[in-house]
Amino acid sequence: MKKIIKGILLLLVIMVIAILSYVKLALPNVGEIEYLSIKPTASRLERGKYLATHVCVCVDCHSTRNWNEFSGPLVDGTLGKGGEVFDQRFGFPGSFYAKNITPSGIGNWTDGEILRAIASGVSKNGKALFPIMPHPHFGKMDKEDLESIIVYVRTLKPIQNIVPESKPDFPMNFIINTIPEKPHFSTMPNESDAVAYGSYLFNAASCAVCHSKQEKGKPIEGMELAGGFEFPMVTGGISRSANITQDEITGIGKWSEVDFVKRFKTYSDSTYVPNKILKGNFNTVMPWTMYAGMSEQDLKAIYAYLKTIKPIKNSVEKFTNP
Repeated sequence: MKKIIKGILLLLVIMVIAILSYVKLALPNVGEIEYLSIKPTASRLERGKYLATHVCVCVDCHSTRNWNEFSGPLVDGTLGKGGEVFDQRFGFPGSFYAKNITPSGIGNWTDGEILRAIASGVSKNGKALFPIMPHPHFGKMDKEDLESIIVYVRTLKPIQNIVPESKPDFPMNFIINTIPEKPHFSTMPNESDAVAYGSYLFNAASCAVCHSKQEKGKPIEGMELAGGFEFPMVTGGISRSANITQDEITGIGKWSEVDFVKRFKTYSDSTYVPNKILKGNFNTVMPWTMYAGMSEQDLKAIYAYLKTIKPIKNSVEKFTNP
């Protein structure tokens, strides 16, 4: 009997080793890199810049932000240099660094390799990217939009900045390889269908990533968009994302379209100057000054989509300083 038990245990160990070896060595597998040569037209450059700076806000994480001012506006001369870290302080299972996406960082990547990273979460060297870089969302966008972003990124000023390698904790160092998947590109809906178009923009902006509380890098089921994601601030205290469901008490159920658009456009006013943040005072990671550049039509479409979101009662204390 003991020999049988030992044999079973040995078999189980071998199976576990085999599975872990497969996950570590054979994954991620999202198919062959597509040969892609994107023609850099003026319209693509304009669209790519709009998406990268005001909708998908790629430059948010891939640049340096000044946390001594409200909403952490971008520091001049850092566009795309990378280095922002998302680690255990924010509840992530490891330390994940935003890459240098200027030509100094990815200048030797092909268009196909950049597209694979954005839409599938696999880097040039075949490593899986943790979805704080929201490739699961980007992989659902219109491929033409992603190609436009690539055209814009190619025009960024080269900045020499060596970014540390991301280091997932155990067991995420195995799990991460199972996350990348082939993209499921969509066609951008017609702007006349406000809800569908708003849903497209909402996904492109990856709003759900920050507005859903997470545990070990995964949204808590049943609390999607109800806020509460915690962000330790450089100047002290903890800021939390807002509940953006249609709950009238704890969410934005009572907001009118005018209220919603004005909340964003306040930060695009030519007279707006970010407040200085003293140590221990409220600040937010919400990149208001970047999203403020969205067109009113796009903001109205996102509002129309948000009106379809079911209300979830969840009172969020937006800032505490223990």
